[in-house]
Amino acid sequence: MAEERTYIVTYDISDTRRWRRVFKTMNGFGEWLQLSVFQCRLSQRRRAELETRLREIIKAGEDHILLIDVGYADKTELAVESLGKTFAGIERRAIVI
Repeated sequence: MAEERTYIVTYDISDTRRWRRVFKTMNGFGEWLQLSVFQCRLSQRRRAELETRLREIIKAGEDHILLIDVGYADKTELAVESLGKTFAGIERRAIVI
């Protein structure tokens, strides 16, 4: 299995329709943390696929997306400080269908 890395993806999209498309795309790749912020565990191939899909949606001169590489998913301990609402960390678990 390919090594997965943890990414924090955050975005500022100027058009509501494009924002919805980015949000729907991100739901297929990661876990929604809060408005315009996702946490993703991605292999190199899935990260490239995500980037390709996002580039097809956004307008380069108007929109902005940050993909923050936090490190290897199995070796990185996220330290999140939450002010206000309680933050629940995302756990990786197998789903049997």
